[in-house]
Parts: sequence; C-alpha cells; structure tokens
Amino acid sequence: MSLLDNIQNYYETLVIEALAKEVEGLDMEEDVLIDVLCIAINHLPPRYIRHEVDMVYYTSPVERQEAIDKAHKAVVDALAYI
Repeated sequence: MSLLDNIQNYYETLVIEALAKEVEGLDMEEDVLIDVLCIAINHLPPRYIRHEVDMVYYTSPVERQEAIDKAHKAVVDALAYI
C-alpha cells in the first residue's frame, strides 16, 4: 500500500460531477472526456485531502460553493478548448 493511496485531490470529485452534468445526454468518447478532466483539473489549484469528510468540517458553505463554481468553470473552459 502506497502513502498516495490515502490522499486525493478535492477538486477531482467536483470536476467529475461538473463534467457529468455538462455532458448529460451527449454522446462523447471516453478519451475526450478524460482529456477534458485532465485539462480542467490542471487549471485548478491542488487541494489534497485524506477524507472527504475533512472538507465538510473545514470549509464553510460559501467556500464549498466557490469550489463547485470553480470546478464548473474549469470544465466549461476545458470543453470549449477541446
């Protein structure tokens, strides 16, 4: 087991959720979706956490919404780029 198995980038989940909403009903190839994810995540600041619950206790609702908005914008920009 690697130490890296115990951490994750908080924005990854938000970007995946935002992408799912943006492409719902569209027929896009998996390779394209993966490229969009990579581009979007690379345009967001890294925010590593150990457990998702950590963010619930250490961010305000306003900060959480700001992160969601940033992830959505990154996805929209990445889709436009691709």
